[in-house]
Amino acid sequence: MKNPGVLFLCVHNAGRSQMGAGWMRHFGGDRVRVFSAGSAPASQLNASAVAAMAEVGIDITAAQPQRWTESLLQEVEVVISMGCGDACPVYPGKRYVDWPLDDPAGQDLDMVRQVREQIKMNVLSLLDELMVEAV
Repeated sequence: MKNPGVLFLCVHNAGRSQMGAGWMRHFGGDRVRVFSAGSAPASQLNASAVAAMAEVGIDITAAQPQRWTESLLQEVEVVISMGCGDACPVYPGKRYVDWPLDDPAGQDLDMVRQVREQIKMNVLSLLDELMVEAV
């Protein structure tokens, strides 16, 4: 059986979904296939999200906001939506989980840190559900 695939979705694919993907790669290593995308991708990452993740030793600077595609959705078993509302795609046979998180866009670093920690706890819980041991 191949490793489970997880797709993190948010509107701009610049903050929450990138932090989720960063945490999942950090804790899941090569035991999880990790993707992130958005319905209306920003031109660049949220600088506060990058800074907040750097504080915990996770570098997401190489990530680029991208639009979700049908082929990307076919790659995964789990779709995590983080506030994309009606713009998130729904496909049969996929597990959908909604993490209602505040949007860190334009917020100060303290607020972004809180979102980062919420995402961390959610990722660890999801790994447990997927029966993937966190490193």
